[in-house]
Amino acid sequence: MVKGISRQVIVVKSPDPKLFEQAIFILKDEAIGAEGITDEMLLKEANKIIRTTNRSGKHKSNLSGAVWACGGAMLTGILWLVSSLL
Repeated sequence: MVKGISRQVIVVKSPDPKLFEQAIFILKDEAIGAEGITDEMLLKEANKIIRTTNRSGKHKSNLSGAVWACGGAMLTGILWLVSSLL
């Protein structure tokens, strides 16, 4: 149980609700009282983060894993070939 702590949050609905219903952003204390930062600006930033993560995050990591797997398989094959010739 947490006592005596209150935090400001932004809750944004997911653009693709297959896996996630909503995202919750916990604001820094400095962001709340900062001059020139409006609620609209905070919502735009949160939506921007969700859009960029939704599009680029998954495909990039899958491709990277496949490249490392192929590289490891090729290195294993080359080492096996060199050791069998010696």
